[in-house]
Amino acid sequence: MPADPVTDKPRAVRIPLSVYILGLSVFALGTSEFMLSGILQPLARDLGVSIPKAGLLVSAFAVGMVVGAPVLAAATLKLPRRTTLVALLAVFMLGQVAGALSPTYEVLFVSRVLSALACAGFWAVGAAVAVSLVPENARARAMAIMVGGLSVANIAGVPAGAFLGQQAGWRSAFWAVAALAAIGLVGVVALVPHTAVPTGADAPNLRRELRIYGDKQVWLALLTIALNAGAVFALFSYLAPLLTDVAGLPESYVPTVLGLFGLGGLIGTVIGGRIADAHLFGTMYGGIAASTAVLALLALLAESTVAAVALSLMLGVTAFTTAPALNARMFNVANAAPTLAGATTTASFNIGNTVGPWFGGVVISAGWGYQAVAWVGAAMAALGVGATALASRVHRTHERSRVVTGSAKAPASGPATATATAKATATDAADSAS
Repeated sequence: MPADPVTDKPRAVRIPLSVYILGLSVFALGTSEFMLSGILQPLARDLGVSIPKAGLLVSAFAVGMVVGAPVLAAATLKLPRRTTLVALLAVFMLGQVAGALSPTYEVLFVSRVLSALACAGFWAVGAAVAVSLVPENARARAMAIMVGGLSVANIAGVPAGAFLGQQAGWRSAFWAVAALAAIGLVGVVALVPHTAVPTGADAPNLRRELRIYGDKQVWLALLTIALNAGAVFALFSYLAPLLTDVAGLPESYVPTVLGLFGLGGLIGTVIGGRIADAHLFGTMYGGIAASTAVLALLALLAESTVAAVALSLMLGVTAFTTAPALNARMFNVANAAPTLAGATTTASFNIGNTVGPWFGGVVISAGWGYQAVAWVGAAMAALGVGATALASRVHRTHERSRVVTGSAKAPASGPATATATAKATATDAADSAS
């Protein structure tokens, strides 16, 4: 952190307005991703399909995110980032319009996949832009703002989409998200700084960026993210039936509890954003361990309505407290490949979002009940604590490897870093020559 020349004290880092614009765009993306949970029944009736078939629209979005993040990140590596963000937001907006106008289930399915691909690409590139606009010691705060857009989507966007779907038909929710995307598009054009494509030694190099996957710290970061996301979504995907069938909560109160989970997510994002830059591994340990405890308590106390509601709020807090730290950790260990780092982070979260609900469905199908899903989540979170411990040990032993600090643009913080950067630059030059 830069020091004040008069007082010689660390000067507070001011987050650029452009990062908040990226957070607003993520609000639109997150609303689209999760709003189907509130409009699934009227959508299924209108299109003449079953609830399970309509539910495949959710899976299609998640799979599109997993596939789209790395593919689009690699495909757009040499394009100006602002241009890429504008193009992806435009495609996403058109996907929402296509969804609103869909005459059949099949057309809506295709529009969801295209929207997911654009959403994944925006997350990957947008995260890289957000961390590039702030110094390294403010990366978690910048990512907290982007993740905060997702939290607000759960608090306000998803319930608002459900309300619109009930009052004006499910298509109105798609039109509303398209309008939000248009606002984000204008904001990106107006406020995100234009950056020319680097040339020479700093030019984007896919071969160089791919080398991050040869570093075990990157894989440990990926594993930790996937386990944390899987633990949360194993439970969250089946929270509504757990609340009604086990806790005895009236169905009309379920949206309120989902909103409480989102509120907890916003609180957790704020907490994580404030402490993660100074205590990265501590935030990861504390947040994931707390999620383990909350999920275990929920499995034990789910029959109590009060306990189930309170623990749902707490799960939102603990799960999202770790999110800024997990994002920042991936960018720290993959500093040589900021675009693929964002893509890998996005894919990791969505792998967890896909695998967690699948494991939950397996135990429900086995007849173990909805409470067993909470045990599945607790087990995955416990594995996440173990992955964090292993990552911390590797970090202390190796610090940053040559691969991790191999960007020619990475700032040198000392002789060791400078030497590693010089070696990596020489290797990159050899790559380019070959």
